[in-house]
Amino acid sequence: MGSPPKKRLGRGLAALIGEDSSEESAVQDLRSLRHISIDLLKASPNNPRKTFAEADLDDLAKSIRDKGLLQPILVRPVANGEYEIVAGERRWRAAQRAGIHDVPVVVRDLTDGEALEMALIENVQRADLNPLEEARAYGQLIEQFSYTQQQLADSIGKSRSHIANTLRLMNLPEAVRAEIEQGRLTAGHARALVATDSPAELAAKIIKLGLSVREAETLAREASAPKKHKAKPEKDADTRALEKLVSEAIGLKLEITHKGDGNGTILITYKTLDQLEDVCRRLQT
Repeated sequence: MGSPPKKRLGRGLAALIGEDSSEESAVQDLRSLRHISIDLLKASPNNPRKTFAEADLDDLAKSIRDKGLLQPILVRPVANGEYEIVAGERRWRAAQRAGIHDVPVVVRDLTDGEALEMALIENVQRADLNPLEEARAYGQLIEQFSYTQQQLADSIGKSRSHIANTLRLMNLPEAVRAEIEQGRLTAGHARALVATDSPAELAAKIIKLGLSVREAETLAREASAPKKHKAKPEKDADTRALEKLVSEAIGLKLEITHKGDGNGTILITYKTLDQLEDVCRRLQT
């Protein structure tokens, strides 16, 4: 396939993915609706959704066996009489499990760019993409179709901050992204880690302790906060006076530290071996 054009679609998205309820759109869909062999369908390599939960596919397959495939699969014709799935790959996979031989499809003549954009937006709007699949879809729309974040937010009904925060997940280390894709970290957990210096370490702690998103946010704030150094306790006047008296007597700097339980330390600082020898002689007399 050629590279999709770097522009957004001129047609309305609702008309393209079957949400346009106008009479003209309904007639168009009826004319393009047909039943074809499931073997003639193939998945699109550009589908942003890469993960299909086995349990969900089994549940959908059971429903299809009982009720049939109620919603057509959106496809476009490709070479050798085959059709590429634009929207509905999960239904196609479940129909295969259900042993269905023919499936209803709506056929649309779409360019590579139109098919890619529709697949991305349809998945973001309808499917339960994991956060990283969603982030990759947003990035692909911005890169290949020159969307701004605001235009993308308007197109899919999300806030601009949601778009921006989701895109930031791609900056996380690979190990953390793997935890997100495997469902051990939610998008909320992951967003809390983006601005930290040690996201992998914090991710492991969140998973081990089973922290909620709010708890993870608190952990991230604490990890990012500047370390506070304990100030030395203020010395009393008697201690300072004693330090001065002894320092003058031995001719060297001396510090006295009380530990609060009657114990303490005396620190004498010397600069030459001669000074050390002089202190030792004084202590021996």
